[in-house]
Amino acid sequence: MKKILQHLFEHKTLSRQQASEVLINISQGNYNEHEIASFTTVYLMRSITIHELQGFWDALMKLCVKTDLSPFKVMDIVGTGGDGKNTFNISTLSCFIVAGAGQKVAKHGNYGVTSTSGASNVMEQLGYKFKNETGALRHEVEEAGICFLHAPLFHPALKAVAPIRKNLAVRTFFNMLGPMVNPAEPEYQLVGVYNLEMARIYNYLLQQTGKPFTIIHSLDGYDEISLTDDTKVITQLGERVYTPEEIGKRMVSPQDIYGGNTVEEASKLFKKILKGEGSWAQNAVVIANAAMALQCSGNYDSHEQAYKAAVDSLETGKAYNCLEKLVSLQ
Repeated sequence: MKKILQHLFEHKTLSRQQASEVLINISQGNYNEHEIASFTTVYLMRSITIHELQGFWDALMKLCVKTDLSPFKVMDIVGTGGDGKNTFNISTLSCFIVAGAGQKVAKHGNYGVTSTSGASNVMEQLGYKFKNETGALRHEVEEAGICFLHAPLFHPALKAVAPIRKNLAVRTFFNMLGPMVNPAEPEYQLVGVYNLEMARIYNYLLQQTGKPFTIIHSLDGYDEISLTDDTKVITQLGERVYTPEEIGKRMVSPQDIYGGNTVEEASKLFKKILKGEGSWAQNAVVIANAAMALQCSGNYDSHEQAYKAAVDSLETGKAYNCLEKLVSLQ
């Protein structure tokens, strides 16, 4: 690792192969925590290259516990995290709205590192039991329209870095990798990123998969459609900027989408919104994200149709029924 660190400290970059080898060595416990922390810090001080990110991706997918959900053509809605905004669990809520609209979902997530409550925190609090058996996950997708993939159960390579990430409590390149390493390799993806540089890198990487995708970035720094500012939307067909009025009817304020101070608060808020009892702004934000995801599936002729399907899923209780069904299967 000393040679690698020296190489990086000289402002040099890693090849795809080198990056892959480093992450495999990390997973095998070949480096101590100080070396890993130093390595991680490099990517807080400069941008990651596409080759480096591809190498890290290669390693994680090679080492991960795969789960085959291909018969369902599942979707994932996931943000990189690390935007430091501490919003409520917008992506996870949107997943349930999408499932309620009939699109199967395999949500990939982890405990929060830079926010109070990550997807795994809230799902655990709501009574979901983490698992990696394909049979059980398929059953959940069949019955509830959705399953949850807790990253550490599928990525043993992340075990070595979990305490370091927690202690650093800042965004690292693992945030960048999260949306790319769903072990179910979903057919459709809505990915939220925290800056335009990451949007460019994800656009390049997701184009390689040949699968439909949508990348979103709120221009004031959120890794989701926040409706607090215009949103950059990139798909395999091109890109454009949408105003809050175009994709969410009107603008909201940052205070409207605050996520609370504890996991308990976050999960109570999660349930309240999913029951359709959230504020106008809270409902608008999750519907806007769910609608963009539904449009990505290609099952709707227009954004307006996808938006109506998302509204229907939330307001008729279909989305909440998916959560109740999922929890009852545990």
